[in-house]
Amino acid sequence: MVQTPAWPPHSTPRLFVEEALSQGVELRIDGGQAHYLLHVMRLKEGAPVKLFDDRTGEYLATVSATGKRDLVVTVEAKLREREVAPDLWLCQALIKKDRLDWIAEKSCELGIARFVPVLTQRCVADKLKEDRLRSQMIEAAEQCERTALPEIGELSKLDGLLRDWPSDRTLLFCDERGGIPIAQALAATPSSKAAILIGPEGGFSDEENAAIRAVPQATPVSLGPRILRADTAAIAAISIWMAVQGDWR
Repeated sequence: MVQTPAWPPHSTPRLFVEEALSQGVELRIDGGQAHYLLHVMRLKEGAPVKLFDDRTGEYLATVSATGKRDLVVTVEAKLREREVAPDLWLCQALIKKDRLDWIAEKSCELGIARFVPVLTQRCVADKLKEDRLRSQMIEAAEQCERTALPEIGELSKLDGLLRDWPSDRTLLFCDERGGIPIAQALAATPSSKAAILIGPEGGFSDEENAAIRAVPQATPVSLGPRILRADTAAIAAISIWMAVQGDWR
């Protein structure tokens, strides 16, 4: 017996859209997304497209009209509800933009709920292009089939971040100077609301280190015997948290 092919096919392109989605809605797609669908994927009328809006979930749409630089898709059916992401924040000190872009991309793939950029004494940059980070996260979410984008917090100075730290959120301070092994710390203080704090290339100053350790919700943790780059540390810490307390279990 010939099996019916899966629909939509696994190769169906997947895009984030700003508009709220629902069955029957028609959307005009242009710009870079249209170029991708028309000239890279070479979609024709009737071809399927998956869409998600970071509000209501993921939908199956069909190309209903094509032009040279744009196309129209019609939403046919809802495929999935918007996911409930584990309540993990990444508080990341600013580093070189290409490495920060990489962290934004990979942390989205790993499932964080919020990305908080932090300004510290040894940061090599003092400005942030939020739209650039959001673009990285959108591309990552499209590829890894997330239906929820991480929220991007405002750029915060470290002292302000610590002063206003939520009383009900654990702060895992990844300290190259030493701390409790992270897996051990997670086993000792399980929490569904957590954040990971990663410093810049030059690490935290003595003054900053002491200020972080003074926060009641902070736990200094170690990521092993080797000193990791800031980007490596962020991804390692997120991965361990997701495996122990997140949705990888």
